[in-house]
Order: sequence, then C-alpha cells, then structure tokens
Amino acid sequence: MAARRGLSEGDRALWRDYAARAAIIPLAGKSLPALPPAIPARGPQPPPRPLVPAATPIARPVAELSIGAAPAGLDAKRWTALRRGRLKPERTLDLHGRRAAEAHGAVERFLAGALADGLRCVAIVTGKGPAPEGGVLRRELPHWLNAPGLRPYLLGAAHPHTSNQGAVHLLLRRRRP
Repeated sequence: MAARRGLSEGDRALWRDYAARAAIIPLAGKSLPALPPAIPARGPQPPPRPLVPAATPIARPVAELSIGAAPAGLDAKRWTALRRGRLKPERTLDLHGRRAAEAHGAVERFLAGALADGLRCVAIVTGKGPAPEGGVLRRELPHWLNAPGLRPYLLGAAHPHTSNQGAVHLLLRRRRP
C-alpha cells in the first residue's frame, strides 16, 4: 500500500475557499487548513485565441442547418456526394465517452482547427445512443452546429449512410482570401 500523502498547497487553498463559501464548520478539535501564501501573478497574458478564425463576414442571415436535409445554395452533385458518403472526411472527431459540455468544447475546437487548416469535409462521430431517441450528443450536435459562431462556416451536414445515424459528415465553406 502506498504511503499516505497530505494535501498539496493548491488543494488546501481550494478546500479553504470552498469551506468559506459553504460555511463549513470544522469538527471539534479540528481546524480549517491555513491558507498558503499568495502566488505571484505571471506577466501579461496573451489574449485568448478565437474559436473560429476570422473570415469575411456573411452579410445575409444564414438558414438553420438540418442534418440530412439539402441546404440552399449547395449544388445537387455535391450534396449527393456528401449524403452518400462519397466525400471522404479529411479529419474525424470521435465524441464517444464524453459528457455534453466537454463534447461541445471539443466540437468547437475541432471545427476551428479544420477551418484554420482549410479542410473541406470533416466527420463527427457521436454514436447512435440508446434507442429510440438517440443519445444526448446526437441530439445536441445540431444545436451546436447552428450556433452563431459556427453556422456561417458550414455548408451542409449529412449522415454518410442511412444505417449509420451516429456519424455526421460536414461540408465546410472555403476560406476566401
């Protein structure tokens, strides 16, 4: 059996903060751990990188994206290729085993990276989920894709095969210089 370790200074500070907020009263003969000395702040931090790369703003409102429905403005040949799985994804994100909040962030980072790299077709695997309504990730993905930060960069979304409802192929807009 491994030797018991005490709490680290960070753990003590976290517990002390929690205990103060929750108004926790220590047991008789016990006390709350002492606060560690303040950690000096590092130099100025760079601004956070935007999730979606800057591109030419789209002046008109964009219609809601529906998975499996032909979007306006996409030619029939390209739509058929996407819907039948003939457009091979250049990158795939597998969301199996993730919670909804974690998966949402992963989808945003994945699409931001794909857009920055100039990819055209990507795949997101949510899994089918329990029957009949499907899993949480499968239900939430259309909402995430229609968010104002992502929707302008997506042309279409389709399941690559009728029997595989747990994967979605996305056609991304080309970046204009």
